[in-house]
Amino acid sequence: MTMELGTRPITIEDVVMVATTDTAVSVAPAAMDRVAQARQTVLRLAADGPPIYGLNSALGANTGAKLAPADLEAYQRRAVRARSLAVGQPYDTASVRAMQFARIAGLVQAGSGISPQVLQACIELLNRRVHPVVPRWGSIGVSDMPLLAHLALPLFGEGRAEYRGETLSGADALARAGLQPAVLGAKDGLALFSANAATAARGSLVVHALLQTMDAWLAAIALSYEGYRANASPLRADTAAARPAAGQEAVAARLRQLLAGGQLLTPGHARRVQDPLSLRVVAQVHGAAQAMAETARAQIEVELNSAADSPLVLADEDLMVSTGNFHLPAVALALDSCAIALAQMASMGVSRCQRFMTPALTDLPLQLTRHGPAHSGFATIQKTLVVLWSEIRQRANPGSLDYMPVSETIEDHACMSLSVAEKLAEGLERARYLIAIELIIAAQAVDLRELDRDRLGHGARLAYDRVRALVPMLGEDRSMGPDIEQVCAAVAAGAFSGLQAGGAPS
Repeated sequence: MTMELGTRPITIEDVVMVATTDTAVSVAPAAMDRVAQARQTVLRLAADGPPIYGLNSALGANTGAKLAPADLEAYQRRAVRARSLAVGQPYDTASVRAMQFARIAGLVQAGSGISPQVLQACIELLNRRVHPVVPRWGSIGVSDMPLLAHLALPLFGEGRAEYRGETLSGADALARAGLQPAVLGAKDGLALFSANAATAARGSLVVHALLQTMDAWLAAIALSYEGYRANASPLRADTAAARPAAGQEAVAARLRQLLAGGQLLTPGHARRVQDPLSLRVVAQVHGAAQAMAETARAQIEVELNSAADSPLVLADEDLMVSTGNFHLPAVALALDSCAIALAQMASMGVSRCQRFMTPALTDLPLQLTRHGPAHSGFATIQKTLVVLWSEIRQRANPGSLDYMPVSETIEDHACMSLSVAEKLAEGLERARYLIAIELIIAAQAVDLRELDRDRLGHGARLAYDRVRALVPMLGEDRSMGPDIEQVCAAVAAGAFSGLQAGGAPS
C-alpha cells in the first residue's frame, strides 16, 4: 500500500498506519511542484538576498552573523551535527517511522524550501525501512531540533540507523538499502530539523492509544455495572441530554450500547436507588476526558498539516519570513489536559474497584472470596490500585510550565510539548493496569452473583468472555500478578476496544 501525500489532510490514524505497517508514501505531482517552486525562492535569496536566519545568517545565539557564500552548503551539515545531542534510550521503530512520516508531511506543505531531491531522500529512507537511531531526551518543544537532527544524520551517511533488525552506521545502512547519501544544499539542514515532527509523531501515537484505551475502559465499566447490578438511569439518553456537557452524551450512549441486550437497561433490575459516584458520574468524567482527547487530536492534526517552519518560504510572494509557527502551546496544553483527565478517570476507577470489596455496598462476600477470613481474596490488590493511581497522579502535573531560558536567553519561552506527550504515555501505561484490574474484579463479581450470561449486555458479555479466556475465577488464593499482566497486555493490544454485539472489535 502507498499513501499519497498532498491530496488530503493527514490524520493521526495515517501516522499510526505508516508507523506500524509497511505502508509506503509518495507525494502528489502538484504538491511536489509547489515544493520545487519554494526551492527556487530559497536559491534566489541565498544568492542575492538580505540576511535570512539559517540561510545566509547563522542559527541560535549566533543569529545575525553573516555566513560566507561558499560555506552555505557545508554549514547545513555542520548545523545538523551540532544539534545531534539528544540522549537516553532510543525510540522504538514505530515511533521513529512516525517521526519520519510527520516530517515528510510537513515538508510537503512547501514552507521549508527544502530541495526536492532531499525530500525524496527522506521518502526513500522511510520506504526502504531505514530507521535512524533517535535518543528520546533533547527537545524543549521549541521545535524538536535535537531529535530531528538525529533523524536527519543517516540521510547523508552519518549517525546510526536500524535496518532489518540490525543497528548500523548511517553509511552502512544506506548501502545495505541500496541508497546514496543525500547532498544537502542551502537551508536543507534547517528544513530537516527545525520542526516539531517528534512531538506530532509521538502525540499522534499517544492520543490514538488514549482514545483506544478509553473505549476499553468503558467496556470495563460496563462489566462493573453488571457485577455491581448498578442503576443505569444516569445513562439514559434524556438524562444525559438534560445537561449536554462535553462528551457526556457520547459516553452515555456508548455505555448503553455495551449494556444493550441485558437486563440492567430495563427498569426494576438495579439493586439500589443510587450508587456511589464512581459509577453514577462516569458519563460526566469520561465525557470530559473524551472531549480533551478530541481537542488534542485536532491540535496535533493541525501540526501534521501545517508549514511550521521559520523562516517560512512564501513562494507566491517570492519571500522568506521569520515566524513563531514552531511553538506548540495548543498541543502542550491539550496533552496536559489529557493527563489531568486521565488522573480523574483513574481515581474513579480505583474507587469502583474498592467499592466491590465492601459487602454492605455490594451484597457480595467480603473481598470477593467465598472462602471466608482464611483467604485474602482481592484484599491486597488495593495496594496495587493505589500505587498505580499515585503514578498516574504524578504524571498529571502540568509539564508545559517546566522550562528555562536557553540560547543566551533568545529562547526564553518553551512548551515542553514532547515531554508532555511522554508523561501522558507513561500515565496511560499505568492506566491499562487499572483497567485490567477492574475487568478482573468485575468478572469476579459477575461469577459470585451466579449471573446467567444471557442477563448481561452484549458488550459486557464480550468483555467478560475475554477476561475468562485469559484468567479463571479466583477461588483459592493465588498469585494474581500474572493474571493482571495477561489482561493488561490484551487491553494494550485492543482486545477490549470497539466491542460490538457481533463479537469482534470494530
